[in-house]
Amino acid sequence: MNEVHRTGAIEDGPLEGPDRERIPVTKLAADPLPKPPDRGRRSFEPWLLGGGALLLLVGGLALGASELSAHNRQVMAISEQQQNFVPNVRVAEVRANDLPATTLAFAAANILARANGYIEKRQVDIGDHVKAGDLLAQITAPELDHQIAQNEATLRQNQATLQQTIASRDLASVTNTRDSVLVTKGWVTAQQGDTDRLTLKAQEAAVAVAQSNIAAQQSFIRVLNQQKAYQSVIAPFDGIITQRSVDVGSLVQAGTTFMFTLMQSDVIRTQVYVPQNAAFGVQPGVEAVIRVPEMPDRTFPGKVTRLADALAPGTRTLLTEIDVPNPEGILRPGMYCTVELHIPRKTPSFIVPADALIFNANGLQVAVVENGIARLRRVNIARDLGREVEVRDGVQLGDLVILKPMIDLADGSKVRPQLPQTQMTRN
Repeated sequence: MNEVHRTGAIEDGPLEGPDRERIPVTKLAADPLPKPPDRGRRSFEPWLLGGGALLLLVGGLALGASELSAHNRQVMAISEQQQNFVPNVRVAEVRANDLPATTLAFAAANILARANGYIEKRQVDIGDHVKAGDLLAQITAPELDHQIAQNEATLRQNQATLQQTIASRDLASVTNTRDSVLVTKGWVTAQQGDTDRLTLKAQEAAVAVAQSNIAAQQSFIRVLNQQKAYQSVIAPFDGIITQRSVDVGSLVQAGTTFMFTLMQSDVIRTQVYVPQNAAFGVQPGVEAVIRVPEMPDRTFPGKVTRLADALAPGTRTLLTEIDVPNPEGILRPGMYCTVELHIPRKTPSFIVPADALIFNANGLQVAVVENGIARLRRVNIARDLGREVEVRDGVQLGDLVILKPMIDLADGSKVRPQLPQTQMTRN
């Protein structure tokens, strides 16, 4: 029955020709006939394709809208950030017109040997503080002691000769007195009287010569004693030994051998050359402030004490000296320093860096920071110093000027000032 059922299932279609070979049932079961096309599925495929394209289009539009919205938000955030952005700017402090100067000792002396001999003792060395009258070195010269002893003996001889000459003069005076009476009475010849008178005068002259010899000998002994005193080298004033060129056993010669340099440093003499444009108004008593670059946190007050009263023709500068008290010895002779002169003027000048200048249609300006706000001020250049300029008007001492300001910096812009490290340390 199974075979008939399968055959019947195959014989639904007519067979063409009597000689048509029948297909075995087993073969039909292994190779089934292709299925007829599904007409409903073919009609639904365009709708699927259109729906997919529409979904892609909608998705692309949604993605574009999302990206556009994100871009707009980013643009608005950048715009808001730019509006609220406060740039950091480097600033420098406006300072007074400091002039370069050099410190000198108030008094300095090169001490030379005043006696011939050898150094027996050396009491001081470089850096020692001494007082006036202190012994610096001791020179020994045995031959000088011998000279003094010899001349003192000669002095004693001269003194004895004087006594002898005085005695001869007294005898001649007595003889002349007696013979003069006898001559008048005729008991002694006139020639004898003349001899007695002239002998007295000769003895008086001999006394004068002996006295002169004694005075000369005493003067020579004083010279020798002074040379002996010079064997003790004494400090002429309070100060510091800054140089030494002798040691124990060194041979020294009077007037030629350099021994020590002594400087008085409790008061420092500061020399500054004031240019012509700042020289007017400089006079004794004007206050000054001295600064040393290596000590930015210290200032040393002083006063103008001496002026050259004439400008140097080559440099057009006025030599000015300022005395600065130095009780602690912080300042040393030979140091480089700067001087700020407090000269009374109606329009004082100040120093600003050249990088702070702005050149535009409004003229020459600088940007000054006031409470975080940039303010543009016009200035006038008095002198170009290279990296710095001396300006009048527009700025005050201590103002903060912006270095290398931005091109689009406008008056009233907010800024955040940043001082250089050196000025931050000073402040």
